[in-house]
Amino acid sequence: MNRREFLQVLAVAGAGGMTFPATDAQAAQAAGKLYDVPRFGNVHLLHFTDCHAQLRPLYFREPNVNLGVGGYAGKPPHLVGQAFLRHYGIAPGSAQAHAFTYLDFTEAARRYGKVGGFSHLATLVRQIKAGRPGALLLDGGDTWQGSATALWTRGQDMVDAALALGVDVMTPHWEMTLGAERVTEIVERDFKGKVAFLAQNIKTSDFGDPVFEPYVIREMNGVPVAIIGQAFPYTPIANPRYFTPDWTFGIQEENLQLVIDQARGKGAQVVVLLSHNGMDVDLKLASRVRGLDAILGGHTHDGMPAPVAVANAGGTTLVTNAGSNGKFLGVLDFDVKDGRIRDFRYRLLPVFANYLAADPAMDALIARVRAPYEKQLGEVLARNRGLLYRRGNFNGTFDQLILDGLMDVQGAEIAFSPGFRWGTTLLPGQAITMEHLMDQTAITYPHTTVTAMTGETIKTILEDVADNLFNPDPYYQQGGDMVRVGGLQYTIDPTAGMGRRITDMRLKGRPIDAGKSYKVAGWAPVAEEARHSGSPPVWDLMAQWLRASGEVTARPLNLPKVHGMDGNAGIAT
Repeated sequence: MNRREFLQVLAVAGAGGMTFPATDAQAAQAAGKLYDVPRFGNVHLLHFTDCHAQLRPLYFREPNVNLGVGGYAGKPPHLVGQAFLRHYGIAPGSAQAHAFTYLDFTEAARRYGKVGGFSHLATLVRQIKAGRPGALLLDGGDTWQGSATALWTRGQDMVDAALALGVDVMTPHWEMTLGAERVTEIVERDFKGKVAFLAQNIKTSDFGDPVFEPYVIREMNGVPVAIIGQAFPYTPIANPRYFTPDWTFGIQEENLQLVIDQARGKGAQVVVLLSHNGMDVDLKLASRVRGLDAILGGHTHDGMPAPVAVANAGGTTLVTNAGSNGKFLGVLDFDVKDGRIRDFRYRLLPVFANYLAADPAMDALIARVRAPYEKQLGEVLARNRGLLYRRGNFNGTFDQLILDGLMDVQGAEIAFSPGFRWGTTLLPGQAITMEHLMDQTAITYPHTTVTAMTGETIKTILEDVADNLFNPDPYYQQGGDMVRVGGLQYTIDPTAGMGRRITDMRLKGRPIDAGKSYKVAGWAPVAEEARHSGSPPVWDLMAQWLRASGEVTARPLNLPKVHGMDGNAGIAT
């Protein structure tokens, strides 16, 4: 594919945006245009990722801070707000502007309604597949974790929903926090003969044998298509190692090249990587391996209206990322003739629940799996008067509530909360229910902690997490956003070197003393001994605090001072 062809497709993918008019009839007509995606070519791949077990429609605010460093600064996916709209030619105030950015979020959310929900996603999948014979539905992972019901059913609600949705291929990440035994059970029992669970980069730690199939080849309209799975490479680092003690992960670049070559050798005319690396890692990977036509990526939750074309020794690889929380469905069409790709089309479709009818069968399944838990899920913990959200490099208003609750209940001076990217958004006036709290905290290692840390240790922790997020080499970025910090103020320069990013740490205006001990609250420890501590799970602590509060609002964010990023398109106020 040449530059002219790529730019033409880029313009088609991102152009304009669409505003849904006020009347139902006009809105339906506009929605019909948004979801009118004519069939193109003869190879069709549908892609969603990082739904984090959200079966029902929701609100989800995109970040206003998404910083890239080094050669990735100010380039997709590190664009937010107006810079994002300008780059993709999306009209301000449109439905797409709301789907892809944080701009005017509360007003736009009330105008356009909720997004996602498997009932509405199912309708869209069925609609798109109807005109695309043989189309495959690919699930990029982070599917079995992120909600109360997924936690309480050990992922079974999402397994059943994925089967009903018609998922053909999947690769994992947070799935692994259910434990190797449970993952194996699902793959060998529920998915056998139905869903290809792929991961070329998961091997046994003793002999290096593959744990799962590395790839599959499916023939589609006479074209052999290979899908390779790439699980999150840093699972044992970002999550507790004890969940998968006998498996190794990693990027496995050399092995990936061997798998690509093997698939090509078996006749594959199209080779696609279903990845959970994160987009920056995928961009680097695409430049270093040959023979991949596309990488359908996940993990970093970046909604990309158009792919990035990456040149490599074998030609060009298209790199995409399909957002999160069931908000989007990617549609990639290839036109393959005489054994090679002649052209392609790509669309990332927002899933607006108000403009896609709910699929009755999926609706019934969701009602059935939720029925035993509805009373518990619906408990109102507190009234909310502000916009509560998580996503962003440094903090979010729901994260701030968690930090404040941890410090208050635990009597701590400082609090740390993980930089998780998942977690739904609440509009001002929505009650905070137990379900909403679980949307922020539903993990299999939820233990709270209180630890005495020296100022030196605190700085070391912040430096380690900052290097994980802002290392200029994406292969050293091991997942998540910056740890959220309560009580403590600090300055960060993401462009500085390891050990020199964090400066001017202060508590109540006074400099942190490197040798002094401070009481620090936290949750989600990855150390194995923490699960035997007897400490309460974070949702119990926060539910207690919210009930006592009665009413909460979005509190002022405790944000670091950021240096070295002036004018960066990945940061906005």
